[in-house]
Amino acid sequence: MSLTNRNAGADADPRRALLCEGLAALGMPGDDEVSVAALLAYLDLLQKWNRAYNLSAVRDPLQMVTQHLLDSLAVVPALDRHLQGRAVRILDVGSGAGLPGLVWALMRPAWSVCCVDAVAKKASFVRQAALELGLRNLAAEHSRVEDLRQPPFDIVTSRAFASLADFCALSRPQLAPGACWLALKGKVPDDEIAVLPASVEVFHVEPLHVPGLDARRCLVWMRPR
Repeated sequence: MSLTNRNAGADADPRRALLCEGLAALGMPGDDEVSVAALLAYLDLLQKWNRAYNLSAVRDPLQMVTQHLLDSLAVVPALDRHLQGRAVRILDVGSGAGLPGLVWALMRPAWSVCCVDAVAKKASFVRQAALELGLRNLAAEHSRVEDLRQPPFDIVTSRAFASLADFCALSRPQLAPGACWLALKGKVPDDEIAVLPASVEVFHVEPLHVPGLDARRCLVWMRPR
């Protein structure tokens, strides 16, 4: 069954309306039926696995759209501006159920995304989701980031993985020459920035608006000096 057919009767699904409204607010195509259907199919898989494996504390379907999908999608325009159409390799550290890496891979097929997590059931879920959603540009590794053995990445990202200092220290070997770190944070982490080592440069802190979410978000862009 195709994703579009699987999402037949989507007009009756309140998640779809909320997702399309959020995509429009982000300036992203909201009428791409395949992408919208795939994103909702991902949430269906997450809800199914959640019953047995407790991958996410968010259970309400509409909250999942906002706190999982839109929170991840809000970063895509910033990445688009930074990458300017380049095909890249992205590492998502402590990805959990694939957030944000799986969502990015779904929306941008030219990005090769690897989600790494130290919890086996989370990496297994991402592998299964990649298979069921047909995401050939998505891989999942069950590993600590410091033990990961992969070719280096152009962007190394994290969402609530660790402090900035720990994130940079643990993932430094995964950076390709000229690559950068991208940390997704709530409020601007001034205390964490203040204790970064001299070997790490913060070159941009970008406020982020997540449609429907009444909470502060920002992106912290960093690179080796």
